[in-house]
Amino acid sequence: MKKRNRPIAKSPKPFKLVKYFSLTSLAVILLGAIVISVVNIHWIRAMEKSKSAEFASLLVENLNHQVFYQFIFPVVLKYGKIQLREKEQFDHLDKLIKNTLHSFKVDMVNIYDMKNMISYSFDRKLVGSKNFDSQGYKNSLQGESASEVIYSGNFFENLVGIPQEIKMVTFAPLRAEQPLSNISGPVLGVIEIVQDLSKEHREIYRFQILVIVTSTIVMGTLFIVLFLIVKRGESIIDRRTLERIRLRERLNRAKHLASLGEMAAGISHEIRNPLGIIMSSADLLRKKTDGSGKSNAMANIIVEEADRLNNLITDFFNFAKPMRLNLQPCQLNEIIEKNVTFLAAEIRKLGLTITKQYDEPPPTIMADAAILYQAFLNILINAMQAMPEGGDICIRIHPVDETVLIEFEDQGEGISEDLEEKIWNPFFTTKEMGTGLGLGIVKNIIESHNGTIQIINSASGGARVEISLPVQKI
Repeated sequence: MKKRNRPIAKSPKPFKLVKYFSLTSLAVILLGAIVISVVNIHWIRAMEKSKSAEFASLLVENLNHQVFYQFIFPVVLKYGKIQLREKEQFDHLDKLIKNTLHSFKVDMVNIYDMKNMISYSFDRKLVGSKNFDSQGYKNSLQGESASEVIYSGNFFENLVGIPQEIKMVTFAPLRAEQPLSNISGPVLGVIEIVQDLSKEHREIYRFQILVIVTSTIVMGTLFIVLFLIVKRGESIIDRRTLERIRLRERLNRAKHLASLGEMAAGISHEIRNPLGIIMSSADLLRKKTDGSGKSNAMANIIVEEADRLNNLITDFFNFAKPMRLNLQPCQLNEIIEKNVTFLAAEIRKLGLTITKQYDEPPPTIMADAAILYQAFLNILINAMQAMPEGGDICIRIHPVDETVLIEFEDQGEGISEDLEEKIWNPFFTTKEMGTGLGLGIVKNIIESHNGTIQIINSASGGARVEISLPVQKI
């Protein structure tokens, strides 16, 4: 189980306002682009309707001219009156109208007489039926033309702008014309022209969808790019804020340790003077005795306890004083080899083995070899003390990205869960004669080299110390 690091309080995100403003602005721009697209498409549809109405007006004017001069005028001269019930007259008018409108998109043509009855139609079944008395017909009798767009489809189709059919119905007066004159004659009937605009409006709808989709894709791409930029900026700001917080904590810790170190130096000096006198006096007393009896036992106890107190003062001084590093190029495997050589006799005595797994070539880092030697020595001694009945200590060194990872893994009992948060506390120890400052000193040494250290329980049992040190350019 990994050691749970103490969470570091974060300051409010300074980039949050910029992020919300940027994303909100982009959303407004996207919405504005869609609204503008819809408005433009509506304007295009209005233009299409207007042009279709103008086109229908020109068709009616041309048809009126052809019908009057090519049908009404000749038929009246020949037969004296117009009777569309006569097949010959009806076929002549039908041929004339269809030839006139042959190249134009006209679905239906109806011609009404003054009594609101259909006299001619593309659909001969409608001949003789009455008009539904529309307003367009009434206006045409007054000499006015009118066009109306009719949509056929369900509610949803009409709502989204894709009805099944779109037809423009145009009513216009059928007038008598005076030769060689622009003056129109009286109204003779009403012409109704029906145009199918479905294809044109579907093209406009497809264009509308294309515009909206294109705008959405462009704005969506900008949104993603801006979102990634904002997230990147936010992560940079957060990282720098976190670095500032950590640096502030380190500075505060350094100031605290500097003050503590000065106090420790003074106290240790004041304690060591009488302590030295006590130790020398006890040693002299021990020599004067015959080596037995209560006096000799008391002298031994005084010497041992004075020596333990001296070690405690030394550890406290080493823990509190600021690290002054002498950085030199060094190889970690050489430092560890010195540790193993120094502890070789004790390792054999306890029946321990050392397994080494070093990557080749061995990494070279900038560090203070003497101080790292002390840190690694403390870790190895802790591992040895965790296995009083023997076992194996595995030491691994391998590079990871721009760092080098050093692992010390023992086969002891590991760390209980309730002690994980306490092992770094000063003066906390589970050893009978320990000072509780060893791991704190190791942590100070590693952090002074801009590294990290953690102790976790390995899967096979025992504890594993993981140290990560930066590989700096030499």
